[in-house]
Amino acid sequence: MLTQNTLTQERKLKLRWFVAMSSLPLLGIVTAFGIVPQSEINTASLKTVVEEITLPHVAQAAGSTATFWRNELVQRGDTVAELLHRMNVDDAAASDYLRSDPAAESFRQLAVGRAVQAETSADGNLLALRYLGNSGSQVIIEKNAGSFKTRALPAQLEQRVFMRTGEIKSTLFAATDAAGLPEPAANQLADIFSGDIDFHRDLRKGDKFTVVYEMTYSNGEPVRTGRIQAAEFINQGKSYRAMYFQADSDHGGYYTPDGKSVRKAFLRSPLEFSRISSGFSMSRLHPVLNTWRAHRGVDYAAPIGTKVKSTADGMVSFVGKQGGYGNVVMVDHQGRYNTVYGHLSRFASGIHRGQHVGQGDIIGYVGMTGLASGPHLHYEFKINGQQRDPLRVALPDAAPISALQKAAFQETTRSLTEQLALLRNTSLAKLD
Repeated sequence: MLTQNTLTQERKLKLRWFVAMSSLPLLGIVTAFGIVPQSEINTASLKTVVEEITLPHVAQAAGSTATFWRNELVQRGDTVAELLHRMNVDDAAASDYLRSDPAAESFRQLAVGRAVQAETSADGNLLALRYLGNSGSQVIIEKNAGSFKTRALPAQLEQRVFMRTGEIKSTLFAATDAAGLPEPAANQLADIFSGDIDFHRDLRKGDKFTVVYEMTYSNGEPVRTGRIQAAEFINQGKSYRAMYFQADSDHGGYYTPDGKSVRKAFLRSPLEFSRISSGFSMSRLHPVLNTWRAHRGVDYAAPIGTKVKSTADGMVSFVGKQGGYGNVVMVDHQGRYNTVYGHLSRFASGIHRGQHVGQGDIIGYVGMTGLASGPHLHYEFKINGQQRDPLRVALPDAAPISALQKAAFQETTRSLTEQLALLRNTSLAKLD
């Protein structure tokens, strides 16, 4: 094998010589080649030389001034020291400033999940810290002449529109979570259709929803969930659609595509989510008195402290204790309607007789005061002083779009209607 390699090398050398000689007349240049004799090829040996090379002083200086940026998310239970440690900050002065200086209070109040960026030197000294405060402004903490200074830049807000679809497999919240719909938007969805759909008893597996909603971003990070712009809910095969329309600077609401108000004068339920433990009945066995008697209301089982909402605009006619109701709030509406909220653990702060409340306002919290065997809300709906089943009674509608605003409404909501139609035919996010 060694001989074959030697001959091959020799042929290569001769070939190079021939090419060089034949090209001289054409190129008009003289080229000199050094040819290793065959004897030297056969005896040539390879040596490995190891030599230590010292880096120039300038390169070392540049390395010592290098800085590093690191990004971390605030975790539940974080302390200042723990967050700095995860960002490789080893700086006692920075730690003291962030823990105690009033100018760094926004850092100590950062919400869980908020991002923080830190610039450090190679040895862990903090040079700068950046984050979005809970108010949305960008906060910058920088080291200057050995001390730290904090400054806040106005929030650069922008609105982004998102679209989500989902299908009910178990509960509304489970489906909205599976579809990636933020919780505030899920609550809005329930409120929008609460006049037509009772989410305690009407929800069925296979029901579908489509939502177009806004998110507010500050410096590229989401800071809050905005308003639902359009939504569709298909409940038991029936489609309900709603589009938001701002009639003027002070008034806006949700309407069907033909301009009817989605909002009812009364909500179907005073609680967002719970289960009905006892319905309206002319005869039932009382769980405490153990006697058969009429139950002219609806009981909603829910944990103590669950918020109770007024189902309509009205004026508070009674706040206090009353017999088997325990702690109770009574509200008058439009002269002929009354609602009752019993067994409350406590009342909303400041609520008093004669106070005007709006639909959805918190008036109290679920409890088990009075004749109650467990935590629940007893809710009654009266028309002209007579109890009626709030789950079955026909509720009055709110005012529709006026004739003067009909053209503006149709122009504004046309694109929203098209988006709902488009999304209706897309693949749904399903809960396994």
